[in-house]
Amino acid sequence: MTAAGAGAGTATEQDLRRLVAELLVVRCSGHLSDDQRRYPRWELDNATLRRLLAEGVGGVILLGGSAAELGLRCRQLQAWSGQPLLLCADVEEGVGQRFEGASWLAPPLTLGRLYQREPGRAEELAERYGRCTGAEARELGLNWVLAPVCDVNNNPANPVINLRAWGEDPATAAALATAFLRGAQAEGVLCCAKHFPGHGDTAVDSHLELPRLDHERTRLEQVELPPFRAAIAAGVASVMTAHLLLSELDREQPATLSPAVLDGLLRQELGFEGLIVTDALVMEAIAARTGGAEAAVLALVAGADLVLMPENADAAIDAILEAVQQGRLSPERLAASQQRRRRALASVAEPAAQQPSGADVALPLRRLSEGPRAEHRALARELVQGGLQHRGGRLTVRPQGTPSAAGCNLIRIDNALQCPALPLGAPALNLPAAAGFRSRLLEPRSPSPWSQDPRHPLNLESLGSGAVLLQLFLRGNPFTGGAGGQEPWEQAIQQLQEIGRLAALVVYGSPYRWDSLVAELDPQIPAAYCPAQTPLAQRYALEAIGLGEGSQAGSFTD
Repeated sequence: MTAAGAGAGTATEQDLRRLVAELLVVRCSGHLSDDQRRYPRWELDNATLRRLLAEGVGGVILLGGSAAELGLRCRQLQAWSGQPLLLCADVEEGVGQRFEGASWLAPPLTLGRLYQREPGRAEELAERYGRCTGAEARELGLNWVLAPVCDVNNNPANPVINLRAWGEDPATAAALATAFLRGAQAEGVLCCAKHFPGHGDTAVDSHLELPRLDHERTRLEQVELPPFRAAIAAGVASVMTAHLLLSELDREQPATLSPAVLDGLLRQELGFEGLIVTDALVMEAIAARTGGAEAAVLALVAGADLVLMPENADAAIDAILEAVQQGRLSPERLAASQQRRRRALASVAEPAAQQPSGADVALPLRRLSEGPRAEHRALARELVQGGLQHRGGRLTVRPQGTPSAAGCNLIRIDNALQCPALPLGAPALNLPAAAGFRSRLLEPRSPSPWSQDPRHPLNLESLGSGAVLLQLFLRGNPFTGGAGGQEPWEQAIQQLQEIGRLAALVVYGSPYRWDSLVAELDPQIPAAYCPAQTPLAQRYALEAIGLGEGSQAGSFTD
């Protein structure tokens, strides 16, 4: 049956098609207009989205736009659908990570490090983190938070988990992830433990290729599985699969498509009775080796309940229906997934008497116009302060005040065209500028400052003749293929120190890169580190090394 012919056939065929559609979660922009889509390759246009929702597609994952716009968008999507929708987002670092105007919190690994010193405080903060995320998500119309990450980031070279993990050992990851989900689910949203059975010990980004882990089952029991067991025991509503091959469990299929992993290990052995959702099927770990429509079929055969971001929703529905006709999938099996989905939604549905209507609908949006709640702002500050490290005193090497000796504020980022942490008014730009440092962005599209000399890799002529402030935004990010920059920063630091031109070093993001870089640093040179990359983190880090102190900007508190 084709998409065009969906209206034909018997009532039973139509019902089956709607059942299948209900198990898909498609991607759309949080912006209202098609012209505002950031990723049109994956984000459906409004006409297609409206048609699919009318045909029964049961879930939407959103990204982009302001928090207030998200509130309007969620109401729009629900109005286009004839059934309650799963509305979700990857808000692992607070709703503000994806939607401007809400709370953008420091990465979870901030608390993983704090847990080693103050476990009680770290757990309390993790639960507040969950409550903040759940409350803001619920207020805006989301009912499903695709967090917490339950991966144990025990591989510093991990290019895609890294700071997203709650811990670098299973006990820490389990304690903090479950604290987060307790807080979030108490606010009336569903949570999602990911990426099962564990993506923390990989050095390959599954957005780009298929990672392979050859750990024995005993090792999986000791390291990868404990956080997922803890999340299941704590009542997590859903579990997301990992696009990686675990040869001990299945030598042929990645976990997302493996009956041994999903039905055997997760459903039967671990006793998980909630929703199993795939990671996005458009990721290259799946898309490059299995056709998009066939991947949707294989995931359901393996035991998944929901298919996230199939390459083509219509083709996926057709392929699943064909698999039913061929006997590869039974209607009963699909109906069981449908019931799990509906039970999950019913568990977070508001009673009709409490649902906003009329003028009441605007109340959450009016509150958002005033910014996050005071307690959420306080949490954001406390998280940044808890992760901040400083050494070497205050900045003493400053520009000399002449154009020829102007200082250089060299900022390394992944992508200048898509860097929410660095808006025009970012402290990383403005505070150094007020002290006489001219900003220069180093990213893939900018002229390279690197020479061919491995001992002296920086082309100093390109940086002027003044003092150099290094601000390095380094963390694992999807699609970058690295764990936070592969440039020779250790050698660059040594080079600048040799000629007395390194004013200070600030690292935002990966603790592993900070550890390696600070080891090369003269103890007298000011340096600061913060796991967060947000403007709030920038201000605290720069104030720590003496930039912005005593100014109006430096009095920033929230």
